[in-house]
Amino acid sequence: MLEKFQELEQEFNRLEKELSRPEIISNNAKFSEYAKRYGELKIPVEKYREYNRICDQYQQASSLYEQEEGELRDLAGEDMALLSGRMEKLREELKVYLIPKDPDSAKDIIMELRAGTGGEEAALFCAELFRMYTRYAESRGWKMDIYSSNNTGLGGIKEVIASIEGKNVYDDLKWESGVHRVQRIPETETGGRIHTSACSVAVLPQADSVEVNISREDLRIDTYRASGAGGQHVNVTDSAVRITHLPTGLVVQCQDERSQMQNRRKAMNILRARLKDKIKMDQEHEKDERRRKQIGSGDRSEKIRTYNYPQNRVTDHRVNLTVYNLSDILNGNIGKFINEIKKLFLEKQMRQ
Repeated sequence: MLEKFQELEQEFNRLEKELSRPEIISNNAKFSEYAKRYGELKIPVEKYREYNRICDQYQQASSLYEQEEGELRDLAGEDMALLSGRMEKLREELKVYLIPKDPDSAKDIIMELRAGTGGEEAALFCAELFRMYTRYAESRGWKMDIYSSNNTGLGGIKEVIASIEGKNVYDDLKWESGVHRVQRIPETETGGRIHTSACSVAVLPQADSVEVNISREDLRIDTYRASGAGGQHVNVTDSAVRITHLPTGLVVQCQDERSQMQNRRKAMNILRARLKDKIKMDQEHEKDERRRKQIGSGDRSEKIRTYNYPQNRVTDHRVNLTVYNLSDILNGNIGKFINEIKKLFLEKQMRQ
């Protein structure tokens, strides 16, 4: 392990010199590339250097312990015990930096929420989940843009697709992919029975044209007039866009913008993200390791969390974590769940 950090330190020192060279400073692309890598290495290299300093101090204390007697020997022994604990802690911290980083961690995302079993009750729950993610995005300073939505007359959402942009969005929200289940008594239920409904969440890293090359010949693009729920906001022009990717049969449509160009741009963003996700899933399926990088199987059919209203309870089934503050969670305070899942994921990776 330490040999790897020696290599990282050498790379860090080289980049530090390169970033001060005039020819690199004047080359924006090269400077940006080097600066990004330098920033990635800064914390792990500093941890490695701290570990080496602690090791040196331990060796000095060990030498004193061997040479001295009485009180000085006792003090040296105490230092050795403290330094040994610190060394072990730093070694565990260093292991984390050797875990292969998800190349999509820093990417923006396309988030898709769909009401599942439960009819109107599922649509209402879908609307509450979307509000939860909206609040969480706001708390992180991220930008959310709704691409398309299919609302019900009672305030529910059958389906909503949105982009979220900001720092390390995918690294946080990728753990939300899966089926979210709600247990509560619907307002329309006269017998007081608890109903179970569900909503599926998909989190896809956005893909650019370099990652997913889409040929114009592989697309069928249809335009039509957009209309909102109940016939509201009917457009008098063919601004809505439906794009079909002929090789895979994937269909994407977008109508929320009044401009056909904007709807086309958003639809292409969704299509690229879905194609990238499909390619990734196909590759992992061939290796018989589908969704191996997610907790559990990661399959979107897997129930990941239950929101129980009568008990004011939210349970994440992947980490066996239960909290009794439902309203707080639905207000966007889901960081505790995300952190626990990340911790479990790291522990599994470190054992491999």
